[in-house]
Amino acid sequence: MALPEDLVRALDAAAATPRLLVASDFDGTLAPLVDRPADARPLPRAAEALIALAGLPSTDVALVSGRALATLRDYSGMPSSVHLVGSHGAEFDSGFAVEVDEALLATITTELDAIAADRHGVTVETKPASVALHVRNASAADGDAALAAARVVGEASGAEITAGKNVLEFAVIPTDKGEAVDVIRRQSGATAAVFFGDDVTDEKAFRRMVGADVGVKVGPGETLAAYRVDSPEDVAESLSHLLERRRG
Repeated sequence: MALPEDLVRALDAAAATPRLLVASDFDGTLAPLVDRPADARPLPRAAEALIALAGLPSTDVALVSGRALATLRDYSGMPSSVHLVGSHGAEFDSGFAVEVDEALLATITTELDAIAADRHGVTVETKPASVALHVRNASAADGDAALAAARVVGEASGAEITAGKNVLEFAVIPTDKGEAVDVIRRQSGATAAVFFGDDVTDEKAFRRMVGADVGVKVGPGETLAAYRVDSPEDVAESLSHLLERRRG
């Protein structure tokens, strides 16, 4: 498949930087979106390219996902050479930067469970510092009603609300994928970063792209990214291209 010419030029320039950081979201970016979140797995070509990039000199690779860190580690299958950051940029291997309000998290979870209880296809996903209400498999009527009710719960609780594709997530700590990318950038000394993402939470990372950085939006929708591709298959192609140029 042919990548946009302007993206190819940007990837070629990034590949030549002294210290490169390659970062990506997981769901909808490396892994195609699926009806059951537990079935999500990265496309083999994308995973192979990421792992190979992580093995190159002066090259760092990271996945920054809304998934809980343990789940991201399990589903992605990435080795220790790849940095993993969960909970929308808030959960590192070292833990959370701030204390998690367990009582508030439990209260929100209970209320979301009640909203989902009588609506087929509406599910609740709990994470260490947040809880998400998914409506991908619900009817339009049930999904809309569930999201509206959940937003009322989130606003009353003071939680940080993030709207994604058929999901509302309520975090009891601050989350920012852009800050996570910048943390790894500072730690690695990266002179340029490439970031791939498909959802609204990835806009916080696109906002942090500067200089020779390359932000790539996957799929439709408004974005701050300078470049766009259509699908996870295009992400795999982009990563393979970047690997080839970086090796060269």
